Amino acid sequence: MANRKIRIALAGNPNSGKTSIFNALTGAHQKVGNYPGVTVEKRVGFGSYNGYDIEFVDLPGTYSLNAYSTDEKVARDYLIDFKPDVVINIVDSGNLERNLYLTTQLLELECDIIIDLNMWDEAQRMGIHIDRAKLSRLLGAPTVTTIGHRGSGVRDLLQAAVDLVENKHQDHRHAPVSYGSHIDDLVVDLTKNIEKCKSCGMCPSRRWLAVKLLEGDIQTESKFIKDSSELDKLQKSIRKKVRHVKRATGEDPDVILTDGRYGYISGIMKEVVSHKIGDRMKQSRQIDAVLTHRLLGYPIFLFLIWLIFQATFVLGSYPMEWIEAGVAVLSNAADSVIPDGFINDLIVDGAIAGCGAVLVFLPNIMILFLGIAALEDSGYMARAAFLMDRLMHALGLHGKSFIPMIMGFGCNVPAIMATRTLESERDRIMTILLIPLMSCSARLAVYVLFAGAFFGAMAGNVIFGIYLLGIAAAVGIAQILRKTLFRQEVAPFVMELPPYRIPTIKSVFMHMWERASIYLKKIGGIILVASVVIWLMGYFPKPDNYSQDFDSKIENLQTQLETRAISQAEQQRIDNEISELKTTKSSEEIQKSYIGKIGKGIVPVIEPLGFDWKLGVSLITGFVAKEIVISTMGVLYQIGEGADGESQGLTDALKAPENNISPLKSLAFLVFVLLYTPCVGTIIAIKREAGLKIMILSVVYQMILAWSMAFVFYQGGKLLGFN
Repeated sequence: MANRKIRIALAGNPNSGKTSIFNALTGAHQKVGNYPGVTVEKRVGFGSYNGYDIEFVDLPGTYSLNAYSTDEKVARDYLIDFKPDVVINIVDSGNLERNLYLTTQLLELECDIIIDLNMWDEAQRMGIHIDRAKLSRLLGAPTVTTIGHRGSGVRDLLQAAVDLVENKHQDHRHAPVSYGSHIDDLVVDLTKNIEKCKSCGMCPSRRWLAVKLLEGDIQTESKFIKDSSELDKLQKSIRKKVRHVKRATGEDPDVILTDGRYGYISGIMKEVVSHKIGDRMKQSRQIDAVLTHRLLGYPIFLFLIWLIFQATFVLGSYPMEWIEAGVAVLSNAADSVIPDGFINDLIVDGAIAGCGAVLVFLPNIMILFLGIAALEDSGYMARAAFLMDRLMHALGLHGKSFIPMIMGFGCNVPAIMATRTLESERDRIMTILLIPLMSCSARLAVYVLFAGAFFGAMAGNVIFGIYLLGIAAAVGIAQILRKTLFRQEVAPFVMELPPYRIPTIKSVFMHMWERASIYLKKIGGIILVASVVIWLMGYFPKPDNYSQDFDSKIENLQTQLETRAISQAEQQRIDNEISELKTTKSSEEIQKSYIGKIGKGIVPVIEPLGFDWKLGVSLITGFVAKEIVISTMGVLYQIGEGADGESQGLTDALKAPENNISPLKSLAFLVFVLLYTPCVGTIIAIKREAGLKIMILSVVYQMILAWSMAFVFYQGGKLLGFN
């Protein structure tokens, strides 16, 4: 007999530990996609328990379901449209009063909920005692205690969900939220009117709809009441009740309803919290006195970020060498097994060279995300947003914008989607225009390649400087936008600072692996395809004639090796000469190929920046994805066998004298990679979120900025005597 399938949604405030619970419930059985109809990212996980196949859906973290922001609307629409069998409401046990506001709205929707009192260990440590049994009776929902980062209590949570589905919880009921007798009477009266309405059949709860109509929720009104005549009747009744509330209280109904919820929550707190809540934030405030200090906070933040980049390069160099050696072994093995010819060249010089050049930088990406995940899980990243707000507000940026901008260091696409949490359209568009200047992880691989090749022990500092340059560019562009297109005042910024926590190894490594797996999927997908396409464009058409008869000369030299008794020094000289002839022949072939013709065509544009046609072609293909900049170089610079017959990596190929790439040219190249359009995915995301005009503005200003800054770095460096 097949297992029964159930769907469980996870809802909770930001910083309630919802992600830890989701990870504990699903383990590695997760996937990322978009909610239907929108581009907001969702996570879905799967598991099985006690004869049930369970789908877990992680809703966006929200403080309410009022649908003021996109995240709130997505969470509410999912609960209404998909009607999950169970909603696990994760609450921070030490912040029960604040978290229960979302709980009251879930109760209004008549969801079958489980109250998950998460971070139970912290609540107990701070002297907080919650009467779980009484809380269950008052809310009509089972309660479970968990410690999410340890996975403690997860089995109890699963059992409670199964029991709820099987109606085995004696406390389970849809307890109505009370707003006070005066408002409750109006809600009951309006609910009766709604019950008579024939067009409200899809409404999840008549009482909930009555509350939303009294609050003046136009979106809900249009979603559930389709018949215009029915709507007219209800609107007359609503207007009458609104006038009554205003006369009686002097306030709008939405204010009274909000106060009613808080009053209801306050009553519950008095019943279930048996003694005074301790100050669980005392230790965090002591740490904040240093980390968010108005003078010390900035250098500490910069030092932590610098430390991550140093670790990214220094620690990442060892596994880089191992992977590079592994790619070389694979390339040699394929070369020896596959007969010489087109297929051999396609696989060895195209697929393996292109993908291998990108795969080498996986350790650097993983170390970067490991550091960022540790900062996020510890609670420090929220402090960074708070700290940077002082600077950003002065520059015309909303402090809340810092959060999606920080996400941009991982990937620009979800960062642009995250701007939906910003209520102000002005702040949202301005933030979208600035996010592409944040160096995503794809660009990090390019930075590591060039910094490692040309700056030696200073590589970590160079990478750190490139990231700072991106931030400085964002500050400058923000000033320009503020004085031209966005002159309105910046909205005030208030955000929650969660208590500091020690990151768990499991959580940090899971976050790291999520991003690393995306990088690997790109290598097996778009980068593999791009590498093959680029190689084919560099392979065809074959030249009709060469500058010399390479084949005859190579054949003559090989004959000398086979037939003559020569010294070891003479043999080495002939080997080098053969290798040089092969390299020159390949260079002529690729210059006369399709990709070579494209590269030669853009030379007048990029020559003032110090770039040759190969670097120019790499920048063009980088429009698809920045990782393809490296895979393109892997193909164009023909990594594999050096002049000495030994295996060489892309780093060695770039440093080869014939390629004429100096530290100054490489720095100008890094500046261009930093500032020009990140990838096609980012362009599409900007169009979806902000429209065609903003997308065009973003691409145009970034291309101008990238060319101008690279020109300044290269030509300015030459004037100062650098090379």
